[in-house]
Amino acid sequence: MSALLKLNSERGNQRGARVIAVTSGKGGVGKTSLVVNLSLALARLGRRVVILDADLGLANVEVLMGVTPLFTLYDCLYGTKEIDEILTPAPLGVQIVSGGSGFLELANLNSRQQQKIIDALVFFEEADFVLIDTGAGISRNVLGFVAAAEEVIVMITPEPTSLTDAYSLIKILSKFQVHRQVLLVVNRAEHEREAAAAAQRISAVANRFLEIELVHLGSIYEHRAVTRAVKRQQPFILFEPQSPPAANIGLIARRLVDGCPPVRQESAFQGFLQRIMRFFR
Repeated sequence: MSALLKLNSERGNQRGARVIAVTSGKGGVGKTSLVVNLSLALARLGRRVVILDADLGLANVEVLMGVTPLFTLYDCLYGTKEIDEILTPAPLGVQIVSGGSGFLELANLNSRQQQKIIDALVFFEEADFVLIDTGAGISRNVLGFVAAAEEVIVMITPEPTSLTDAYSLIKILSKFQVHRQVLLVVNRAEHEREAAAAAQRISAVANRFLEIELVHLGSIYEHRAVTRAVKRQQPFILFEPQSPPAANIGLIARRLVDGCPPVRQESAFQGFLQRIMRFFR
């Protein structure tokens, strides 16, 4: 974890919400489950967390949380709703913003509307973490959110196809120098040896061919609690809080919190918002 702590120490001149994009090279690896359960684990540690559901066209965050948003970002952009009216409350004080088609509509905003959104979303400066659930793969939308975020977590599994697709994504991030560091979370590992081996395989190739640092942030073990929780539309950290995956996610949250500097001078979230609006123009 020394590499994570080192990078976060360099962020000591920033303040406001810590913006983390969570993505994956392929779908079906558990990315949204990570976002949902990590948000709750961070909330248990006393952190204020907002989830931006940016997996456009899907609503997996709200499904896994068992909540139903009444409004989306689109209603704030083109309707009469204010930012606090589109927030959907989730367990443990976590807040969800459903993107809907709102992010795509950023391309059509005039300067006055853009400033309105920036002013409205100052709300997020009161949060400690903003977790962005992106789509999977290397589409323009996914890369836009990943590039705009302050940090990125790439979710992988030990399966060869997951490692190959994740490497393709990381290669693009390296090529365009989007991030100096990528955090890896290994899902569905039978045990820590398997998780460490998967992280090592992709890290070894990246270290050899790419100019980017990969850090194994943590692992989530294969366990029946995860599938049972999904069927109940509950996060597994709440459904079976004593299960191995719940312990895994708690450790990942602790590692993120331990690496977070206490004082920051500039607005990280407003920087994210301005970058994502430029991207969608």
